[in-house]
Amino acid sequence: MTTEQDSLIEAMQQVFARQRQAFAAQPMPDAESRRQMLHGLGKALVAHQQALIEAIDRDFGRRSADETRLAELLPSIEAVHYARKRIRRWMKPSKRRVGAAFQPASARVIYQPLGVVGIMVPWNYPLYLAIGPLVGALAAGNRVMIKMSESTPATCAALQQLLGELFDTAQVAVFGGEVEAGIAFSRLPFDHLLFTGGTGIGRAIMHAAADNLTPVTLELGGKSPAIISASVPLRDAAERIAFGKAFNAGQTCVAPDYVLCPRERIAELVDELHRQLSHMYPSLLNNPDYTRIINQRQYQRLRQWLDEAASAGAQLIEINPAAENLEGSGLIAPTLVLDAPADCALLREEIFGPILPIVPCDSLDQALSYIAERPRPLALYFFGYDRSEQQRVMQHSHAGGMCINDTLLHVAQDDLPFGGIGPSGMGHYHGHEGFLTFSKAKGVFIKQRFNAARVIYPPYGGRLLKLVYRLFIR
Repeated sequence: MTTEQDSLIEAMQQVFARQRQAFAAQPMPDAESRRQMLHGLGKALVAHQQALIEAIDRDFGRRSADETRLAELLPSIEAVHYARKRIRRWMKPSKRRVGAAFQPASARVIYQPLGVVGIMVPWNYPLYLAIGPLVGALAAGNRVMIKMSESTPATCAALQQLLGELFDTAQVAVFGGEVEAGIAFSRLPFDHLLFTGGTGIGRAIMHAAADNLTPVTLELGGKSPAIISASVPLRDAAERIAFGKAFNAGQTCVAPDYVLCPRERIAELVDELHRQLSHMYPSLLNNPDYTRIINQRQYQRLRQWLDEAASAGAQLIEINPAAENLEGSGLIAPTLVLDAPADCALLREEIFGPILPIVPCDSLDQALSYIAERPRPLALYFFGYDRSEQQRVMQHSHAGGMCINDTLLHVAQDDLPFGGIGPSGMGHYHGHEGFLTFSKAKGVFIKQRFNAARVIYPPYGGRLLKLVYRLFIR
């Protein structure tokens, strides 16, 4: 480990101690102070938007500015506004019922901040996946430490500047650094740790957090399927799948990872996907709308998986309308994959790129069985206008979230919880669920002077106690 990394880890530990001390001095920030923090955050995001767009573009080598606005700035700012308007309501204690045997008394739940929250951010949406959980943690009254990915140093610097102008590090602090710094970050005794990233790393994060009994929210990934019904117009389905797959060049944890399509409709689906993608991206090489694969390691991984599938007999349909030479550009053309063997990486692993295998099926039940036999995905997409089929898919599938006749956009709904299930993650955040995730819901039972419970105190055997038994144990 380098001296620079040693210094960074020491700085993390010092900031953590400062935040712990600051939280102890102010363990229950009032609603107005929380609202003011979020108000400042929203204004700063608007003011710094160009710097953030340029930083993300540098990290990717080329990132569509509109994709950054749509997928990072817009939902971050909306999350700020949504939480700010609702903080008072969320903080209000909720009244609960007291059983007749324990009257007179009252009960309520109060929502207290947890303390110091850690947020570990991946590289694919480095702004939104930092700001989204930050909003929930601040709305709940916490102090926050953010660890950015080593793959997004420019975005890390831009966020350090933005948040450094708004907050003292005793309230919010942002750290960069390499893998060693991330490991050290995960080992800090946070009051809650949220990690977004791959399933394998998620297991290591959970293990590190377990040593401190730190509760975790894990937002992972997996192979999110799209099911095509026997009757849906394929133009409708193809347009929406093409958008979800090619957005950010497929580097999205909820991107449709593969399509389950009725066998007899595959040729038509391929034609429609080709048509839609060619319309969206008539050229690739110098098209600012089409995003680059973030780094050489990820690029090589995707190329190797394509080569493996081709060697095993799969048909690769590259959608490159202008027939451009993409060699050395860091770009991968949208690619449809037919007849891939079940054991190849493209059908085993989360793809995280603009590659879409199409898997034949003979019925909706067979498609649902195919999904049920595999690890539970982060998202599931169904395309069909038959209401009974929609209901069947909702009730007979498990996934972190779902869209019917769309892709991706459930994540942008502030009033829906977002989170995985099983290998695709655990826990939820966004909106009210984010406030609850970063709060301790403390149950409080309240009695005043009169103590009716005296009848259940020893010595036992009195007539009133026997009456209690007759009335309530029946």
